[in-house]
Amino acid sequence: MTNRSLLAGLLILTTMLPNRLQADVEQVRYPRPESDVDLRPLYPLQLLKLAFSKVDKTYRLTPTPQKMPQGRALIQLGHGIDVDVVWTMTSQERESKLQPIRIPIYKGLIGWRIFLANKRDLGRFSEAMPLIELRKFNLIQGHDWPDSTILRANGFTVFGTSNYEAIFDMLLHSRADLFPRSIVEIWDEAKIHQDDNIVVEPTKILIYPTAMYYFVAPNNKNLAIAIENGLRAALKDGSFDLLFNEYHAKLIKQANLNERQKYYLNNPTLPLATPITDEELWFAD
Repeated sequence: MTNRSLLAGLLILTTMLPNRLQADVEQVRYPRPESDVDLRPLYPLQLLKLAFSKVDKTYRLTPTPQKMPQGRALIQLGHGIDVDVVWTMTSQERESKLQPIRIPIYKGLIGWRIFLANKRDLGRFSEAMPLIELRKFNLIQGHDWPDSTILRANGFTVFGTSNYEAIFDMLLHSRADLFPRSIVEIWDEAKIHQDDNIVVEPTKILIYPTAMYYFVAPNNKNLAIAIENGLRAALKDGSFDLLFNEYHAKLIKQANLNERQKYYLNNPTLPLATPITDEELWFAD
């Protein structure tokens, strides 16, 4: 089964349940992907299903009826309407408004960033260069992503857009030079946009400390407890790492980390409560 077929299956199966069972099940709504070819939700949904399988209560994952951009999803979540859980990068601002479950679902790899670029521009980036030279290239990000703040704080010029698909159009037409993406999400995006000559830049990587968490509404304590208990049970019995490796071991190898020039950046948005010292939660190269 292809990843796209698996995503379609998840979207269908999570909305279907016999009526006689629905009274015993709590519905958990998550944002429908912004694009029909966006495969990013696959792993977070599977991990959330795994967590729910470890607790006594039964939960039914249901996508929102309409596509929901991340910014809108976070606003709705803060108000406790339309959506019950969102997975997104943490920041001080987000943790002040929402309730995080502080278990990094990608083991921190969301902060290991390599670049998407227009194939015809690759020669401009291929030589080794100090950070001050890399900063001369224009980056593109979602306008409300914490990454934009992190990258600007480290001296980069960052163009922001509210439209995910528009990012690839900007690369195609050389309106931006590089699109930093985590090593766990970049390969599907490159494959989807390969006909536009958008490729993975092979020589460099940005690394900054950050985490992607599940977030719930501030007053939804029971759901937060269920997700955390389920994730911790999965960590304890090894099923978390099995799922993580199933999805990401190949992608990590494909990134050729030892062959890339590494740039370590600061993250001024990182909350103090981030469990940096809990080694089992983080990827180590």
